[in-house]
Amino acid sequence: MELKARQKGSVIIFDLCGRIDVDAANLIEAVGQCLRDGYLDILCNFEEIDFVDYMGISVITIAFREVINLNGRMKFCSIPMHLRGAFSVSGIDKIIDIYATEELAENSFKEDKIIEDIKKMQLRRRFKRLPIDIKIELKGKYEYAPACLKLDILNLSAIGAYIYGCDKFKLGDDVVMKLKLPPKFEEIEVEAKVVWLPDKQIQNQVYPGMGVEFSHMPSDIQKKVLEFIDRNLSLTSTDG
Repeated sequence: MELKARQKGSVIIFDLCGRIDVDAANLIEAVGQCLRDGYLDILCNFEEIDFVDYMGISVITIAFREVINLNGRMKFCSIPMHLRGAFSVSGIDKIIDIYATEELAENSFKEDKIIEDIKKMQLRRRFKRLPIDIKIELKGKYEYAPACLKLDILNLSAIGAYIYGCDKFKLGDDVVMKLKLPPKFEEIEVEAKVVWLPDKQIQNQVYPGMGVEFSHMPSDIQKKVLEFIDRNLSLTSTDG
């Protein structure tokens, strides 16, 4: 197997060519050298690979394990159609992220970085709640589910919100909410799950309503929500 390395930003891209079999140990060596040099993001381009056998799968697995053991990331792209069966049967496609094109794979590394930055934030920032009154639309994720229009968000965090004015949903329901965050009022759509319902007798001041936890939120949307919360909490602190 022939292997050529190039770099794009923090990602090392290996252009692979030929056969990945028992004689493809140079992939393990090349990956190991990248890791020793401090490069932890590795993308393997399989566009020119014409054969992968059982021993080749073992080589790939060893290289991948080395990357993971050092908290790195290894991804694949441009797998030829005739090789996809081997990747599926071996289970490689379930443990390694595979992308149709090099561009999509490169972008995924950037997405990962945004998500990591969010995860590294102090917990108090992620869970910090902003008291607010924003009108939203809420509907069930599936076609047969109910919908509520012109509800109010009473507080908002990077991971969820409390929504007031609707009693059509139950715990565990998947919902989709549409809202517009000032000052640009760009509409965003967020999926969430109902995780809390107030007791009408005990918490009648916030009834009807529901607490939701965001799910499948794109990193760029979560970043916008975080920036909005931080900006408005800062203004609230200054005003006080």
